[in-house]
Amino acid sequence: MASEADQFKAQGNDFFAKKQYDEAIAAFTKAIEVSPLPNHILYSNRSGSYASKRDFQNALTDAEECIKISPTWVKGYTRKAAALHGQGDLVGARDAYEEALKLDPSNAQAKSGLKSVDEAIANEAAQDGASPDMGLGGMFNDQNLWAKLAGSPKTSAYLADPAFVEKLKRIQQNPALASQEMISDPRIMQVMAVLLGIDITMPNGGANPPEPKDSPMPDAPKPAETAASSSSKVEEPTEEEPEEEDDDAKKKAEADAEKAEGNKEYKARNFDAAIEHYNKAWELCQDVTYLNNLAAAEFEKGDLEGCIKTCEKAIEEGRALRTDYKIIAKSFGRIGTAYHKLGDLDRSIEYYHRALTEHRTPDVLTRLRAVEKEKKQKDIESYIDPEKAEEAREEGNALFKAADWPGAVKAYTEMIKRAPSDARGYSNRAAAYVKLLSFPEAVKDCDMAIEKDPNFIRAYIRKANAYFTMHEYSKCIDTLNAASEKDAKHEHYSEIESLRAKALGGRFQAQEPETEEQTMERISKDPEIVAILQDPVMQSILAQARENPAALNDHMKNPEVRKKIQLLVAAGIIRTR
Repeated sequence: MASEADQFKAQGNDFFAKKQYDEAIAAFTKAIEVSPLPNHILYSNRSGSYASKRDFQNALTDAEECIKISPTWVKGYTRKAAALHGQGDLVGARDAYEEALKLDPSNAQAKSGLKSVDEAIANEAAQDGASPDMGLGGMFNDQNLWAKLAGSPKTSAYLADPAFVEKLKRIQQNPALASQEMISDPRIMQVMAVLLGIDITMPNGGANPPEPKDSPMPDAPKPAETAASSSSKVEEPTEEEPEEEDDDAKKKAEADAEKAEGNKEYKARNFDAAIEHYNKAWELCQDVTYLNNLAAAEFEKGDLEGCIKTCEKAIEEGRALRTDYKIIAKSFGRIGTAYHKLGDLDRSIEYYHRALTEHRTPDVLTRLRAVEKEKKQKDIESYIDPEKAEEAREEGNALFKAADWPGAVKAYTEMIKRAPSDARGYSNRAAAYVKLLSFPEAVKDCDMAIEKDPNFIRAYIRKANAYFTMHEYSKCIDTLNAASEKDAKHEHYSEIESLRAKALGGRFQAQEPETEEQTMERISKDPEIVAILQDPVMQSILAQARENPAALNDHMKNPEVRKKIQLLVAAGIIRTR
């Protein structure tokens, strides 16, 4: 069953789809309030709802909270960027989209948003009377741009950085961005110098950042080559890095092919063959997804210990590779499932919690709740001991007689834990609660006793006494009526009827500071009295009684009629001599 937070989230999603944004915000707010742990997705959804109704300040606040909870979740940054764009902060929006692309360079939403912001910046520049590209359009649209950059020892290494290449492509589409990018990235200045044929030297901490260890730098050019770099002649780019990239892509393709074969064998339930393919995929390319697939096959094969070890490896490798937290969450979740099947419920609960800490999903939450419920039930069952329950009952009785009511409650509670199906434990504890004037607790225990043994008359009488003491006379009478129905041998007739008479009297007695007339007026408006007096059958019986009082005795043989007549007598509507 879905959690309360998940239910509110689903409602919010439904309202959002219907463009009922206020209702969506209210639903997501409730989900946030009842969620056991801070949930970045809920803040993201509410941010989107605020943005849709153009409340960009609240949208920004929720987006920032989303990022605070999950700093590596790309959508939090796109939410923030959209809110800033809506407020007119184009520079801030651009920075947020850049952060998103650092986390996921292929994210389509971030790319589209960044393009939209760049166009808005260019439009603002045009409206201010400035040339949108500041004369840089021709430079960055040079058909030999990439060849020039690759041929220059000062810029060739830049092309190994995919993010920088993407930045240049955006400047090609909108040259007006070049002036802004020069401030945040000095490499742009070096690029412009190469394109203009100017020889400049950038400081080490500026335009020329340290190269990655696995990116070979081209050999330093000879003097003649340096001179040639300022002319139309360009060097041929080095071939090492493209070859390495091609090799990686080839290995990735081979690994994916092995994974696909593994999936086929998995579906055919040939788990040994699937395991072999997944192992080959991991050897070719270190992608944690392959390890998760391997663990799934081991789980289905029944190798639960092997499954756990593989998932632990996936988590360790995933941390090192900065793998998406959703994939790591799957590893934690599968460990939890494996421990559940092994019967280690404590470890299962531990790993389900760790999975939810990484990424909260309804599936894992449902499994966690099921294991927690199972563990609770097993703990209860393992504690059951009839002999120790009897010892606790005797101890409770002794404490009750000694007027140690709190001690009696504690002893009877132990009896209930040791023998949860024995109605006497609940009934005895109810008697102790009455002595402590804890009447609502006494009523609850009597209800539990009646649930365990519907024919346990003593529980009904104790419940009625508790209601009587609380001046809940109607409930007291209803409980006594139920007791009478169960008391087939009339063993408790006298006690039941005595308490019923007191309850009836208490219900209709004068209440301070009522006068007798006010009491009668209140009684005449009592809903149950009004219903009896308006009942045609009772009207006929009362009419007969007025003409022939002895006829009332015959009608009293009917239990329902007797109960109503007794109520009228107690209320003073019928007076007896």
